[in-house]
Amino acid sequence: MPASKRLRVLAMILAGGQGSRLYPLTAKRSKPAVPFGAKYRIIDFVLNNFVNSGIYSIYVLIQYKAQSLTEHIQRYWRFGSFLDDHFIVLVPAQMYRYEELGPVWYRGTADAIYQNLHLVDNNAPEAVAVFGGDHIYKMNVRHMVEYHLDHNADITIAAYTVPIEEASRFGVIQVDENWRVIDFQEKPEHPRPIPGRPGEALVSMGNYLFKTQPLIDLLEADGKDPESSHDFGKDVLPTALAAGYHLQAYDFQSNPIPGRSGANLYWRDVGTLDSYFEANMDLVSVVPQFNLFNPDWPLRTANLFSPPAKFVHETGERVGQAFNSLLAGGVIVSGGTVRESVLFRRVRINSYSLVENAVLFDDVVIGRHSRIRNAVIDKNVVVPEGVDIGYDLEMDRARGFTVTPGGVVVIPKGYRFEA
Repeated sequence: MPASKRLRVLAMILAGGQGSRLYPLTAKRSKPAVPFGAKYRIIDFVLNNFVNSGIYSIYVLIQYKAQSLTEHIQRYWRFGSFLDDHFIVLVPAQMYRYEELGPVWYRGTADAIYQNLHLVDNNAPEAVAVFGGDHIYKMNVRHMVEYHLDHNADITIAAYTVPIEEASRFGVIQVDENWRVIDFQEKPEHPRPIPGRPGEALVSMGNYLFKTQPLIDLLEADGKDPESSHDFGKDVLPTALAAGYHLQAYDFQSNPIPGRSGANLYWRDVGTLDSYFEANMDLVSVVPQFNLFNPDWPLRTANLFSPPAKFVHETGERVGQAFNSLLAGGVIVSGGTVRESVLFRRVRINSYSLVENAVLFDDVVIGRHSRIRNAVIDKNVVVPEGVDIGYDLEMDRARGFTVTPGGVVVIPKGYRFEA
């Protein structure tokens, strides 16, 4: 039996992010609960990574506008009660250390784990995986666990290569020839490139694997430090490095996914409306970078028993058709045209309308003769007949819609057009 199979791993997913840069999509939900890819939520991808990796002891730490996320996980992510170590449990902020800290919610990523160290004690794992809940990617976490064991690391950091001009958004890692971490800087103004590769930097994905005791020791010290911002990247990792802990970087590109050949290159931080839109558009390419159709790496989500998608067309100009698009169950394209778009459940595209380069959430209706392009439309919006969106950005701003720097128009959930 491989060593990693004997290692008890507890997963703790940080899913309390406010996601303010995704507003208005986060006006009524947290960032991990934002819909993605015609039928999923962002949180589904990290959950699938753990489940597909055979790691079934999972806590999801929630805080900001958590109702939508809570309902999604409670209803659709259940193992049952037969095995004690198979669970996905939601952990709301509870001020568990009230006597010590007073009436405070989670003060940072590290503090979220610190306030829930009793869960680590309860499960007695040999390693704790602390992962973010707001990225789009596939990862065989067991392979990272094996790497962590092989290097006898105290902390292993999943690492990804990005262009140097983007590196200031992340924690930047410097490694030696064996990928041992020798320096870590959180969001530096002038990031250091990979030696010999001046146009690239190695950055943290925000996914960490800890030996249990080092995690407890580091968080106990950080939790009592009044000068700390209680963040893994800003505080805990630099402190651990300075204290002599063994930090190892794990090359995400080497991560093997069953059913896929070649390097693992796809990881998206959908932290802005433009990056969120681009990640959805990645899915409708003729050969998408992110493959939703790999049966060896199933992507589970809510099963709502929607009817099949339907196309209605007649002879002449009233033709229901879609090109290079993703359509969820219950979509009806009734005499309209859809191009390079992502349509969620029960969207209806009425006759003579055109939808291109758009993301339409559940129960959106596009009226006859309307045109939609470069847009994200949240749930339960009815676009009246003859309305154009994405063609006159000043008009869209005048309606109160968000227009991103990349020119994407975002319409909030339940928006009602004036009669």
